[in-house]
Amino acid sequence: MAIRLKKLDQQVMVITGATSGIGLTTARMAAEKGARLVLAARDSNALDQLVAELRGQGREALAVPTDVGSRDEVTALGRAAVERFGRIDTWVNNAGVSIYGRHREVPLEDQRQLFQTNFWGVVHGSLTALELMKDKGGAIINLGSELSEVSVPLQGMYSASKHAVKGYTDSLRMEIEKDGVPISVTLIKPAGIDTLFTSHARNYMKNEPELPAPLYAPEVVADAILYAAEHPQRDIFAGGASKIFAMEGHTMPRMLDKVMNLLMFSQQQKPQPSAPDRSDALYQPNGQELQQRQGGRGKVFERSPYTWLTTRGKPLTWSLLAGGALLAAWKMSTPTAKKG
Repeated sequence: MAIRLKKLDQQVMVITGATSGIGLTTARMAAEKGARLVLAARDSNALDQLVAELRGQGREALAVPTDVGSRDEVTALGRAAVERFGRIDTWVNNAGVSIYGRHREVPLEDQRQLFQTNFWGVVHGSLTALELMKDKGGAIINLGSELSEVSVPLQGMYSASKHAVKGYTDSLRMEIEKDGVPISVTLIKPAGIDTLFTSHARNYMKNEPELPAPLYAPEVVADAILYAAEHPQRDIFAGGASKIFAMEGHTMPRMLDKVMNLLMFSQQQKPQPSAPDRSDALYQPNGQELQQRQGGRGKVFERSPYTWLTTRGKPLTWSLLAGGALLAAWKMSTPTAKKG
């Protein structure tokens, strides 16, 4: 099976969750590289604004309001893309949301809603993309997480959903390869990213949620996505800290459990109490769209040497330098206790 992916300036790309964070950053970067875009999110007004922005720059883009938890709406998204541009070359399943709180405190209805977006949204998008791209080929790119490999307390259902995305993506890749379908299937596993992640998350903790350091810029993830759109990849860790986290979980899982218990209950909470009228994006948009970054969280790493080396690095260079990149990532990811 030969997989030949087109250059971005020759591609039609579908991106879900396109009006915020990683999805928004990916859309803007893909547009700069000349891709024709089909952008999906629940907030139709934000989608229209984004498409108007891109068209004002001379780019081609189509807005398709979509709840990825609905198979019918995702099917309609794929149909709209083909009707407008004649084909799809890359499909990016990016939409997602989190919940902060202990398992026993989070209502089952909320847990099911999270899975409907994070997991079933990936399933709906992948099956639609497979059906539409199976003859001409292309790339399916699913957004997992560093929590596809390990788990953290207080984001249990988010961790579970990203584990499920990994299992689904890996099994789908095997089936596609077995059938000889020319589609690349990639799982992107970001570290902590400076987006609206915590603002969009539903919160059952007493204090406002927080993402522990180190944090990377959303451009690091978007760059990994766009690289996978042109070059077949099995998976990509976006941010060296994500790889280190996975290695720790695989080599010393019990020790990592103890570290999590020691640090993650405090480091995932800000000092300030959660507002009683706090909004979130679990069931519907909360009006915080068209922002790539949250900001105000201390140092954000604009680049990841590890991710660059594992994608662009030449084989001989990679073997010599990857160890150094991982060491640097480990130093960045070593947590320090915080009060909270």
